[in-house]
Amino acid sequence: MTASKTQKFRNRKRGVNNAPPNTPAPLSRKEKMALKRQQRQKKQKLVSSWAISIIFGILVALPSFFLLSPKMAVAAALGVMALILSYQFPKSALWVFLIYMPFGGTVVYAFAGGNLIFQIAKDVFYIPALCALLLQAWKQRKPIIIAKPLLPTLMILSIVCLMVLVFINLRIQLLAPACNLVQNVSPPPICKEGQPFLQGILGLKIFIGYIPLMFCGYHLIEDKQTVLKLGRLLTVLAIICCLLALVQYQFLKSGRCQATSEFTEGAGLFRASLDARCFVGGSLLYTPDQNQIRLPGTFVSPWHWGWFLIANSAICFTVAFFETSRFWQLIGLGGMGLVFINAVVSGQRAALFLVPIFIAVMLVLTGQIFRLKRFIPIAVILFIIGFIFITANPEFVTDRIDSAIGRWNASPPQDFIIKQWQWAISNGDGILLGSGLGKATNSARAFGAVAFLETYHPKIIYELGMLGLIAFLGFITHLVIYTFKKYRSIKDPTLKSFASAFWVFLLFIGYFPYWYPLDTDPVAVYYWLFAGVLIKLTVIDKQERDQEVQVILTKNRKTRKKFKSLKKRHPATS
Repeated sequence: MTASKTQKFRNRKRGVNNAPPNTPAPLSRKEKMALKRQQRQKKQKLVSSWAISIIFGILVALPSFFLLSPKMAVAAALGVMALILSYQFPKSALWVFLIYMPFGGTVVYAFAGGNLIFQIAKDVFYIPALCALLLQAWKQRKPIIIAKPLLPTLMILSIVCLMVLVFINLRIQLLAPACNLVQNVSPPPICKEGQPFLQGILGLKIFIGYIPLMFCGYHLIEDKQTVLKLGRLLTVLAIICCLLALVQYQFLKSGRCQATSEFTEGAGLFRASLDARCFVGGSLLYTPDQNQIRLPGTFVSPWHWGWFLIANSAICFTVAFFETSRFWQLIGLGGMGLVFINAVVSGQRAALFLVPIFIAVMLVLTGQIFRLKRFIPIAVILFIIGFIFITANPEFVTDRIDSAIGRWNASPPQDFIIKQWQWAISNGDGILLGSGLGKATNSARAFGAVAFLETYHPKIIYELGMLGLIAFLGFITHLVIYTFKKYRSIKDPTLKSFASAFWVFLLFIGYFPYWYPLDTDPVAVYYWLFAGVLIKLTVIDKQERDQEVQVILTKNRKTRKKFKSLKKRHPATS
């Protein structure tokens, strides 16, 4: 018998565990039985949930097939199945929700022809999952209000929104005359066109409907590994979407997809159109003769694609700099490179300017610019990627930059923003409560005419008046201050790094004055999700510190017991 085996035999005889110190204690028979029972229950729940969802899907699909169309029947069946399964498995539904979003624009136009119902199809994952998580939290006595200090400003914002919905939208719906009856009256009075109340409900959903994602993000993230999983998933999605967008550009460049000039002429050569749709996504503009390129990537419009790139510049930055795995750091770095390339190729001025600006802001505010050992290698790799791309496409890159600068000089953003503010203040129906929810929301145009505003804060003034703007900015400011204090309290370096990146994202997007990122998928989803995740990171950090303290105490207790047993076996001789 070898020395090691002899020692193990002696340990067993003394009742000492031979397992390494970090190995968990073996499960007892009762614990094994309980674990098997849980696994069996999970399997039964999975089978029964799928069976119920399929049965209800068929029951809904059959009448839809005869009354509507085969396509609507399939959509109805899938929608019902998604609703049931999302309620039964809420956390899995939220992961599917995040995966589906970047490809939603492609699904809408490839299979549904841009139908409004399909544009909100992603909510069949979000809303049932939210309801299920709320019910679980109530039953298990987990926190429903995840940040009580934020409650006053959130309540004020909600009350203002309800006041506008009731006193403006509902009043117009019930009391205002139809617009065609008073079209000759001067000055024109407030009149009803379409369905103002339904327009207000949809506008309310778009304005604050994703704030509950803070609650979802809080309960979705369970530990540090889940945080890393979230960053990795979003980075992989960004890479896939960027590669598909490059294929889209190559199809247009090679002539496999027709240019906009082959469908229209005149002013149409300068407008994105669904007729020019190519491979993925929705409406695009490709008129290289006029130096006009606006690509939608996998989204419904070029604007949505531009803001997806801006948001993912921050996400890929977070993975590239803060991941614990070297492999995933390289993946994040590749994602940053693809985002930069697509910002040039897409033709979106906002993406071309804001992607590098956002990265620079992240570098400074997260402190990475001062950590030279990590910053310099990543900066060198990104420089090499950029140099290769510019060298391979010098004329194209020059044209894109010249086009962006030319558009900036022709219509400076600061002047445009000022004009938008002036128009919103002078054309709104009321300075205090605005013209009504949804009245400047593009997605609500199915229920009536909407004003076309391209900046977020003037849009809020037009819809909700000064009260709405003050309430919104008060809530955002409160959120930014609260999450700043939270992230500064985190001790774990990895968690603190992720929290700092999320906080910069909240700060940048929340106050950004150009266009309306908080009305745009997936930026709005990422915004409120990251807020909830950031708040949860402080809880995870505390749990990990408590576990470390517990391990130290356990080791000390074992050491003391071992010392006492040795003392008994070898008493001191006088």
